[in-house]
Amino acid sequence: MSMYRQLWIALIIGTLLALTGGLLATTLSARSYLQTQLEMKNVDNANVLAQSLGQRGAEPVELELAIAALFDSGHYDVITLTDPSGKVLVERRAPAVDSGVPAWFTSLLPLHAAPGSAHIASGWKQVGTVTIVSRSHFAYQALWNSTLQMIAALALSGLVAGYLATLILRRLKRPLDAVVEQARAIADRRFVTTPESNVPELRQLTSAMNSASVLLKSMFAEEADRLEAIRREANTDALTGLANRHHFMEQMRETLNVEDGAQGSLILLRLSQLADLNRQLGHKATDTMLAAIGSLFEAQAQQHGGFAARLNGSDFALVLRGAEPHAVAQLLLDGVSAQASERSGQEARVFVGMGKIQFGLNLGALLSQVDTALATAEAQGVSAVREELPLNIAEAPRSGDEWAKLIMRSLEQRWVKLASFPVLDLEGRVVHRESALRLMFGGEWFPAARFLPIAERIGLTTRLDLVAVTLGLEELAKDAALPGLAVNLSARSIQDKEFRHQLLDLIAARPAAASRLWLEVPESGVFAQLDAFRVFCDAVRWSGCKLGIEHFGRHFKQIGLVHDMALNYVKVDGSFVRDLNSNSGNQIFLKGLNSIAHKMGMQVFAEGVGDVDELNALSGLGFDGATGPGVQEKAAPAAIDT
Repeated sequence: MSMYRQLWIALIIGTLLALTGGLLATTLSARSYLQTQLEMKNVDNANVLAQSLGQRGAEPVELELAIAALFDSGHYDVITLTDPSGKVLVERRAPAVDSGVPAWFTSLLPLHAAPGSAHIASGWKQVGTVTIVSRSHFAYQALWNSTLQMIAALALSGLVAGYLATLILRRLKRPLDAVVEQARAIADRRFVTTPESNVPELRQLTSAMNSASVLLKSMFAEEADRLEAIRREANTDALTGLANRHHFMEQMRETLNVEDGAQGSLILLRLSQLADLNRQLGHKATDTMLAAIGSLFEAQAQQHGGFAARLNGSDFALVLRGAEPHAVAQLLLDGVSAQASERSGQEARVFVGMGKIQFGLNLGALLSQVDTALATAEAQGVSAVREELPLNIAEAPRSGDEWAKLIMRSLEQRWVKLASFPVLDLEGRVVHRESALRLMFGGEWFPAARFLPIAERIGLTTRLDLVAVTLGLEELAKDAALPGLAVNLSARSIQDKEFRHQLLDLIAARPAAASRLWLEVPESGVFAQLDAFRVFCDAVRWSGCKLGIEHFGRHFKQIGLVHDMALNYVKVDGSFVRDLNSNSGNQIFLKGLNSIAHKMGMQVFAEGVGDVDELNALSGLGFDGATGPGVQEKAAPAAIDT
């Protein structure tokens, strides 16, 4: 039984005891008063009657008539007249009458009033003795009515006291509930704080809980900072803070192989004659200039949702998504030229090459394409931007309007389907399957990477995400043996209030299937729209779906921002997994990432596992599962013919 109920029962019992005691004391007092009044009435009436009879003389007939007249008034139970020797001369007894008072009440609280007696004298002669017993049913009625009124008054007082006690208990219960919820949150690895109570004892409790929560949160933050330092050491250039060449190449491979990766552009920039600048300016000044150039690239990457790298001493790279590459390339050229020219006092030469990124494009072919553009710019001998035409785009270029019509037609005709890929635990069992949306254009099924960028631009991602969730729920409802199905949602969708309402309606319509639905949002979208993601998690958490973050790791330092969202899982970006078996820095980073994520109650899966060596490297790092080309689902045993 809860403490609140125990306190409530204790208050009820205490109030009932107090009210019962008050009622009993009041009733007994009233009974004593009425009994005394009856005795006094008996004595007074006996004296008055004796005096009256004495004035009438000693004639028995007159005495009897006087007694009969008094008895007939109905106020007496017994009137008796006896002579001096004790012989009864006159006796009148009234029959029992119904007083309207319950018998149990009269038996429980009887009124025992002593009879009133007085001597009758005529002159100096004693005539006899008169004894009177007044009727008590009037007193019982008065006592009964008084008791009922007292019960009503005490009941009203009890209700008022109960209401006030409820208010007080609620006031005490509110901070207790907050502390209980805080303890549950800490158990779920969500380190929240609660306002301190105005009650001194409870204030001490909430203060202690808040201190514990802050301490645990700071411990996780310190561990996250340590692992972030390891990640940066293994994957970034120490001077500029940009990705190093190895990590950039792995990110590019992952970008080209991920279906839901947005199309974009690759920009390569070369600062000519860096060695001469180094001799002229000195090592320290040159490093300062390179750091400033790195900040310029990082700012553009943050603004346009891409990533940047320093490939070697003088070469920088930038991947853009959804931005106009020509304007950004020219801005970088002007910015780097200004940095170098200002420091050296002479015009610097900066060359920029560009190329388009598309899903399925070979990394070597893409780099060759952009490097050709860079060489073309460099061959001119003056700062310039050059773009090389795509080498192997499967479809002819289309306008945005044309793509919009194609997408809308596919949605209206329901030319949509889901492709799925297994996510296995390290024992080879299916944990769930990842889904990827397909649309049919002209009889050909297109992967998401071909239409998502234009859908993002024209605002159709929410419709596509709802279609994907609908197909996912239908597949889960159809296949009860499927342990789970993951659907990717865009950052734009989770910001849309109407999308959240429609999503909850879809989930509510299929609660059994929804319990196996996994909803995930890319890390870049989560931290770019953190408030919207928090609102989304609060809205969807109680639906039974699992919530997670995919392509996780590049913003690992910010993991503390999602500690209170009760996420179920994260999927580590494949760029940290590639060549993991030979990258000790990423091994340390991922082992620490798993430790922190598990302490926060989240499962951790590796994306983009390419081969058996990478898969084997995961086993000692604490991963709960993996997906990618190197993860193969076990085939079902073949049926045996009989």
